[in-house]
Amino acid sequence: MQQQIFSRRTKMADLIAANRDLILMLPRFGIKLGFGEKNVKDVCEQYSIDVDFFLLICNIYTFDDYAPDEDFIASVNIDSLLAYLEASHRYYLNERMPHMQRHLDHIAERTGESACVMLKKYFADYRAEVADHFAHEEKDIFPQLRRLHPGQKLERGRVERLAHSHENIKDRLTDLTQLIYKYLPGDFMTEELMELVFGILQLSKDLEKHTLIEDMLLAPDENYDLSEREIDVLSLLAQGLSSKEIASRLNIAVNTVNTHRKNITKKTGMKSVAALAVYATINGMIK
Repeated sequence: MQQQIFSRRTKMADLIAANRDLILMLPRFGIKLGFGEKNVKDVCEQYSIDVDFFLLICNIYTFDDYAPDEDFIASVNIDSLLAYLEASHRYYLNERMPHMQRHLDHIAERTGESACVMLKKYFADYRAEVADHFAHEEKDIFPQLRRLHPGQKLERGRVERLAHSHENIKDRLTDLTQLIYKYLPGDFMTEELMELVFGILQLSKDLEKHTLIEDMLLAPDENYDLSEREIDVLSLLAQGLSSKEIASRLNIAVNTVNTHRKNITKKTGMKSVAALAVYATINGMIK
């Protein structure tokens, strides 16, 4: 396994200082502030938390290039994982999204502008879509995972539908950010607008890591065919476009492009752009 940047001996206060966003994760594990000089191991023991799983989540959230090996992924306690994912669902649906919806509602009420009203409706629809996705996971996916024997994995069709749903959620939130940048009245209620924008950016980053964790830990099989969006990214990558250019062409976030690139490398076994170009050409993805 790749050496963990955060370890059992890392002081909890130092871990939070290294990535302040991790403080938003503590309630999902039931951890409260006031841990003094205790290290990660001591705090996890205090709250009866699987320390290796806690470190796994912290490292994934903090380091973009962190990738645990397959043996470690296979050893993850499924009950700890699902409890964390369900706690994250509650956090998004019951705390973050209602907070952002109130901002949008207030701004739409005060301005009366049609763009604000439409954005308010867009976000309400997005909340409903995310709630449906989480409900599907908790009703259909998670129970199946609890029934799997060691070494078993989700069936291929479920994995592909899960990945496609994750992609839709991330892309729609990216679209919302762009709509807010372009159409909310920047000269009105500046402080509330900034709080709304930063809230959406934080939620987008959190959700991206959340979906990465699900894709990595719930369906770690690397032998699936490339998804349609991965084929789009590979085709443009093979034509010499950068991640930034691909993001602009496909109207998705650069981080999303980089995630697709990592998945493409895992699935094809090709690391260099030159090799990926040959792969794409042989398989009829580009001419």
